[in-house]
Amino acid sequence: MLKAVILIGGPQKGTRFRPLSFEVPKPLFPVAGVPMLQHHIEACAKVPNMKEILLIGFYQPNEELTRFLVNAQQEFKISIRYLQEYAALGTGGGIYHFRDQIVSGSPEAFFVLNADVSSAFPLTEMLSFQKEHGEPNSFVILGTTANRTQSLNYGCIVENEETNEVLHYVEKPSTFVSDIINCGIYLFNPDIFQHIGTVFQKNQQDMLLYPYDGEEPTNGWHRAEAIRLEQDIFTALAGQGKLYVYKTLSFWSQIKSAGSAIYASRLYLNQYHKTHPERLAVNKEGGPKISGNVYIHPTANIDPTATLGPNVSIGTGVTIGAGVRVRESVILHGANLQDHCCVLNSIVGWDSTIGKWARVEGTPSDPNPNDPYAKIDSETLFRDGKLTPSITILGCNVTIPSEVIILNSIVLPHKDLNRGFKNQIIL
Repeated sequence: MLKAVILIGGPQKGTRFRPLSFEVPKPLFPVAGVPMLQHHIEACAKVPNMKEILLIGFYQPNEELTRFLVNAQQEFKISIRYLQEYAALGTGGGIYHFRDQIVSGSPEAFFVLNADVSSAFPLTEMLSFQKEHGEPNSFVILGTTANRTQSLNYGCIVENEETNEVLHYVEKPSTFVSDIINCGIYLFNPDIFQHIGTVFQKNQQDMLLYPYDGEEPTNGWHRAEAIRLEQDIFTALAGQGKLYVYKTLSFWSQIKSAGSAIYASRLYLNQYHKTHPERLAVNKEGGPKISGNVYIHPTANIDPTATLGPNVSIGTGVTIGAGVRVRESVILHGANLQDHCCVLNSIVGWDSTIGKWARVEGTPSDPNPNDPYAKIDSETLFRDGKLTPSITILGCNVTIPSEVIILNSIVLPHKDLNRGFKNQIIL
């Protein structure tokens, strides 16, 4: 039998996702109409013999997370549990801390997925790859090809081209190492815990030798348990015949900033043609004009003269007036887009209102379309003291008056604007 572990992080992570992560934990942010995590869970539930999915993170259990888990368990008919860390333990520390839960029922293998990636999740392919490569208890990393400059922002993998063994692993190198990058999706078996245990014991010994290390002595246990899979485990395992890379040609992207959520949404909407055609809106009599891939929640109320798409997702209870144009945007639940407004490359927050003839526009942060290996750049918010032009984000409950332009701006929740803004963060 198999299990899957999804690492969902916690509240002090996802800061680049503000102001959207104020309202909803980042892993539950809707991408292509469903919570980000649901794409992971759906992929795991499709794997034959998958018995349980464990979420590990340090969010306080909250109503939204619990409701999401209950619904997902009913929909996918599989046990899904949330295990809460007492502190951020890193990608290796979290699974090590809950190793008893993971190995209970003795699974032959388990997947570990990071919540902030969007992917076609080729999990069954990774399983068959693992059977064909290396010894029965080897580990598999999902890899993809990046371009040379962007590879420096990721974990880089040097492989043996015949056997696909990982010979060398470097997390975010300072000079070019390899254009194969780590996708944050792994296939392990319980043996991995011996390797993590070795690092844990070494950390404990280091603490006895250097007990203070400039930190409070109280969090010593935490220091030993905080282990990063990438830097602490993969770097050491590389070249030992234990670690292999399965290179995928299907789509993959990180979801670090709000801008990358629109790009991830485009990738998933595109995949819906194969996996969920029922989620894509079609042009029909008395309905709005749809161009390209669009997701519309059944509860949304849309005027037939509106034009939507490509790459638009419309949440629950959204109202869209006459002549509205929406393109490359995410409209979250309860938003109201009044007649003839125009929304491009933006995320419109929960219960926000955009006045008549207003224009809300951002600058797309897409990868270079001419480079098949280009990835999305995780842009810093500011560059040379100026706000980097990016998508426009309206937090929840923002009101935009009629006939104004909001361009490349981030508006924090509960703001009532009275004029147009360009390239600003409105606090």
